[in-house]
Amino acid sequence: MKIAVLSGKGGTGKTLASVNLAAAAGRSTYIDCDVEEPNGHLFFKPGDIKYERITIKIPFVDDRLCNGCRKCVDFCVFNALAYVNGRLKVFDDICHSCGGCVLFCPEKALSEKEKDVGQIQKGVSENVTVITGILNTGEASGIPIIKKLLNDADKALEPVFIDCPPGSACIAMESIKDADYCILIAEPTLFGVHNLNMVYELVRLFDKPHGVVLNKCLEGENPAEKFCMEKGIKIIGRIPFDSELGILNSNALIAARKDKKYRDMFSSLLQIVTKEAQNETVINP
Repeated sequence: MKIAVLSGKGGTGKTLASVNLAAAAGRSTYIDCDVEEPNGHLFFKPGDIKYERITIKIPFVDDRLCNGCRKCVDFCVFNALAYVNGRLKVFDDICHSCGGCVLFCPEKALSEKEKDVGQIQKGVSENVTVITGILNTGEASGIPIIKKLLNDADKALEPVFIDCPPGSACIAMESIKDADYCILIAEPTLFGVHNLNMVYELVRLFDKPHGVVLNKCLEGENPAEKFCMEKGIKIIGRIPFDSELGILNSNALIAARKDKKYRDMFSSLLQIVTKEAQNETVINP
């Protein structure tokens, strides 16, 4: 079972929820797909870390063979190639590594070379396997790393908790495409409702079973709760606005490992999520 945890922006409690759910699950796998700013490893502090470099293929031109026909330029819908001042220029940052230009070149002037875009770190924290994707600074897209992370998820110890990138862009889409269930984290503010709606529309687009966890809950009106009731979205859990929990989290400590109160809270949430995911599997096998 793969459980994706999403939020419309950073700081809503996405990593808080996914880290503590993985810890409460016991033997499990935590995958940090927030490759631009991964921070789950700061909580787990995994040991026995293994590293894997992630590369992509980009075109490389042999100027001696290129005759300036521009067939590769015309082929590339991403405008990653241009013929300027008598030379073919490759723009690495917008190349999507499809390889089509190499195939279309009639002079065989284009070949492919490896470009390093980041790395994956894999370690163990107690009984949780921790897999972290890290995008190199300045790289335009983390999708190649996320694809590799999720390929590893197919062989990972279940349940698998996917800590998604914030927002609803391509990297978030890539992170949830194989998920069995999506948890949407929401804050109790009007801005929180706006961000919740972003990821709500995303999971609906992908037709993913989902439920909302309301974070930082206080007494009184909760705009995010009202939004869920109006839209008919199931609220599967509430995390209170709790200074003790906040201190543990700000010190990069896993609350479910430090206090039985929080272990019980996240274990109860995990039971609900598991039941919801299993029910969806029965309904939509």
